Amino acid sequence: MDTRLAVIAIIVENLESTEALNGLLHEYGQYVVGRMGVPYREKGVSVISVILDAPQNVISSLSGKLGMLSGVTSKTLYAKV
Repeated sequence: MDTRLAVIAIIVENLESTEALNGLLHEYGQYVVGRMGVPYREKGVSVISVILDAPQNVISSLSGKLGMLSGVTSKTLYAKV
């Protein structure tokens, strides 16, 4: 199965959604290459980047589910290769 390399940038404004977000990332953990999270306390948000190597439909599914969480914004960037 062909896979794509992608980065999902996530901004969490509703920290109550953190548990659900972490559950989703755990569910898709087999595709996660790396993850970095930075709490920006002055603004009351967290910024997370997740690197994935996964089939297109898996990346789209995760991104869509993240976007449905309250107070969570996500955007996906794909590598050209």
